[in-house]
Amino acid sequence: MKSFHYTITERMGLHARPAALLAKAAAKYVSCITVAAGANSADAKDLIALMQLEVKYGEDVKVTIDGADEDTSCLELEELFKEIL
Repeated sequence: MKSFHYTITERMGLHARPAALLAKAAAKYVSCITVAAGANSADAKDLIALMQLEVKYGEDVKVTIDGADEDTSCLELEELFKEIL
């Protein structure tokens, strides 16, 4: 199991565009990928679930990856968070 924390720096938070990019990137992997914000969590492959987290600017999220391709997916997703959020 791999995980990383990220503080949202995008002024609009985790809105539709970055959520869609994240879901599309996560869908490429077989690993279970979860994004947690506060007491709530969502499957990173599910766009609607990601948006329902309502993650705002300055909030911290934890991304947890568990599965066969966790090493590769963790690196790519952490880089993606830095680019879009």
